Amino acid sequence: MKFNNVRLLVKDYRKCFDFYTQQLGLEAAWDVEECYASFKVADGIEGLALFTSDYMAPAIGNADKTHPTGYREKSMISFEVDNVDETYQALSAKGLKFINEPIDMPGWGMRVVHLYDPEENLIELYSPLNQSEL
Repeated sequence: MKFNNVRLLVKDYRKCFDFYTQQLGLEAAWDVEECYASFKVADGIEGLALFTSDYMAPAIGNADKTHPTGYREKSMISFEVDNVDETYQALSAKGLKFINEPIDMPGWGMRVVHLYDPEENLIELYSPLNQSEL
């Protein structure tokens, strides 16, 4: 078995695609007919993808079901950045709204900040803490 990607099943494909490319700055490897995209997450690796949920539901027998609401986050996408504070400032200047402000999490060994994408998928941006900060 070989890992391919984490795929977010989304309702508004274009809004999510624009968020990941234009606002977060990921490079799209694929953008197929308003239904599928994959993004380069590291050199030679396409580890994150989007797929229109209305196309997936019939394939697995869920066409008559709706998205759940009022639940806690079930998943999170985590991106390592060079400097959480600088990334937070740059993305805030582009109009992105964050859940919190950058904070040191010594028990995790990182400095983190969190936001949601347009469909409320949780995103974490982090930088490892130096040993002196632990």
